[in-house]
Order: sequence, then structure tokens, then C-alpha cells
Amino acid sequence: MTSPDPAESEPAEVLVVGAGIAGLVLARELVLQGRRVRVLDASDRAGGQVASIELDGLRLDAGAEAFATRGGTVREYLERIGLADRIIAPRDAPAWLHAAEGQTVPLPAVSLLGIPAAPLAEDVVAVVGRRGAWRGLLDALLPGPVGSRLPTVGALVRRRMGDAILEKLVAPVVGGIHSTHPDDLPVTAVPGLVHNLLRENSLGRAVARMRIDAPAGSLVASLEGGMATLVDALLAELDRFGVPVEYGVRVAEVHPDHVVLASERDDAEPEVRRGQVVVAAPGLVDPADGASAVQTATHLALLVLAPDDALAAAPRGTGVLVARGTSVVARALTHVTAKWATVQAAAEGREVVRLSYERPPTLEQARRDAEALLGVSIPSDHVLAGEVVTWLRAGRIAVTDDGIPVVGEQVAGTGLAAVIAHARATAERLGAPDNSETLTKESTP
Repeated sequence: MTSPDPAESEPAEVLVVGAGIAGLVLARELVLQGRRVRVLDASDRAGGQVASIELDGLRLDAGAEAFATRGGTVREYLERIGLADRIIAPRDAPAWLHAAEGQTVPLPAVSLLGIPAAPLAEDVVAVVGRRGAWRGLLDALLPGPVGSRLPTVGALVRRRMGDAILEKLVAPVVGGIHSTHPDDLPVTAVPGLVHNLLRENSLGRAVARMRIDAPAGSLVASLEGGMATLVDALLAELDRFGVPVEYGVRVAEVHPDHVVLASERDDAEPEVRRGQVVVAAPGLVDPADGASAVQTATHLALLVLAPDDALAAAPRGTGVLVARGTSVVARALTHVTAKWATVQAAAEGREVVRLSYERPPTLEQARRDAEALLGVSIPSDHVLAGEVVTWLRAGRIAVTDDGIPVVGEQVAGTGLAAVIAHARATAERLGAPDNSETLTKESTP
């Protein structure tokens, strides 16, 4: 009688291709189920769209700066990994809108993604005009089911409230938050919107209901030290459980049971890594519907500015969203030190602004746009430090259930809540090996 080969009886190692948030969450969930896991990433760091940068001695978010708190998914996960005491809320100050006509006005007080609860409110009329506001009021006369089956936020708002409210109000808000047009944002990305539309028989009343049901200050939150604190915590967890994370590993091909690494020389024999493969990086799996998975770039300009009383007064609240058709090139501005008290404390009198663009800007362009949007003079010599950074967002794809498992924004949708929930569900579906004990300890040392 021969002894079984240990290599044949030992469960296959799981190769997670991609060390973004989805890949790190998946790896942690799998190791807690008793799986052997290894993470591979082509870049020199983990985190994907969650990144930090140091400017003038300040650690600042150079990617995602906050997470949506609706539903509690992200908060619950942060509690699991020991970050509950690091969650911070933004200051309760209004955001502003740089409208198509060039004026800068506060966003409507009662709105959701720019969708107004009361189309004829003066702060709505100031943006969309009297005619656009009257068209928006038609929403209250339409039966609730009208538009409720439309697939995107843009289609729903256009059907019920018209083009003016969509393009002048909702589009700049959605663009600033989700880096996309409302016509490309699935209505499912706003949980409860359709339910409340049918319940209230009006999109405006649905928005009012959702704002009433949401506690004050609960729409977004961040972490003390920036969102990259989440990456640090996940890497620490994987290190504690002995999960290797390899950087600079470029994967050329993925297969269910192995990956082929990219070779630097054409005549070199490609290296093969064997294991159960899960893809957590965009572009490595062909979509089931045959469509190409398009990645879009978001460009950010971060400026650290000298102390200034006019800026310290937060003249535009926590920031400004920009409608299309203006002379300002930026799509949005966040007054970081006005929005986050922890950053303001660390800045010690300096001011930090962050602007987003569709194309890479120069720092001089960013300075001029910040000046226009904030309505104050920002001399060139008041820019103490600046950096332009670019990060990629994955386009949505469809994948078959019987193919290589895929996690991340490309299949889960935008936002940390969707990405984390999908990664955890995928890990649960993959399950623990039959001959291994599942780890039940969460984050206790």
C-alpha cells in the first residue's frame, strides 16, 4: 500500500490576481475559511483606486477619498477589521455648483445626487431656470410607475423631471461623485430610489423620503489618516495570516487552474503559476457578452496652499461641482481642509484643495480653476506643493458563472460597498476546502 502524495491531497493554493480592495478583501475572507492564498499584483503597491500621496509633509488621498454609508456595508466591514474608531464624518457644510451660465451657487438643500425634492424651490430655479423647474414639477403629476423600469438614473430623471434638471443639476453632481454621466449610472447604484418612487408616486417625494430616513451626516464618511488606512489594515491582516502579496508580477494569461506570467524577453520561457485562479484586476477576463471592457481614467490635481484667511473661511463650503459648458476645465473641486477636520488639523493653517479632470491638467491650470471656483485670489507663490495623479476605473463587464471567478468594480459596480459585498459573497461561494479547518477568528490579536 502506497502513501498518498501530499501534493495531491493538499488543496490548491488560490491565486488572487490583483491587490486592489476587492482582491485584498477576497484574500482575507478566503484565508479565514482555511484556504491557502497568494496575491499577485503588477504594480508596486496595493490598494488600486485607494491610494495616498505625501505633499508638503501631509498624507493625502490620491484616489477614493470617502465611502457611501448608506446600507452600512462598509462600516460593518471596517468594524470587523478593527477600524471602527478610525471612521470620521465630513463637516456638515453645503457643497456648491458652478452652473453652465458661469455663476456659482449652493446646491439645492434637499436633493439626492442633484435630484431635487422640490423642483420649484428657489435654489433649484437658480440653477435650471424657471422653465426647467416647471418641467420638473411634472414629476408630481405622473403616476409612480412611469420611468420606474428604466435602467439608468439619467433615463429616470429625464423621463420624470426633464432635460434641464438632468443636465444642469444631476449630471454635474453624478459626474463629481461617480465620475460618469447619469445615463451610464445604473439606477440600482442608488438603493431604494425606485422603491420610494413607487411608494411616494413622485421622484421628488422619493428624494425627500430618503433624506428624512437617512440620519444627518450619514451619506459619506472616511477614515482618519485617509482611505489608504483601509489598505494598511488589510495588508496587516494578510501578513498576520501568512498570505504572501507579490508586487511587480505581470500576468499575461489567466486560466482556471494557472496563470502565465508576462516575460520580459521574447525568447524567454514563460513562467507558470499553478492554483485556483480568481481575477481581481480589470482586463484579464474576456466578458461573456463579447463587449470590450473599457477602462476610464480619472485625473486629480492636489494642491497644498499657503495659509489664507479667505480660504480658511470656506467660501464654497466643502467644494464645488462643475456643470458642462463653463470656462472651468475641472469637473469638481473638493476643499479638503474644509471638508475633513482631521486634515485641517494636520495641515496646521495650510489649505488643501483637490480637483478632478477628464484629461491630465497642469498645476497652473488647477490653480486657475481653484481660483475661479472658490472665488478668491490664489497667487502662484501660494502653491506650496502640488501633484497630478491618474487612476483607472474598470468598465462593467458580464461574466459567466462557470468561468474564472472575477471580483472588483468591473463586475460589482462602483463604490466600496458594492465591491466589498461582492468580494465577500464570492469568497463564500468558493467555500472552504473539505479537508481544512475554517479559521473563525476575525481581527482579534
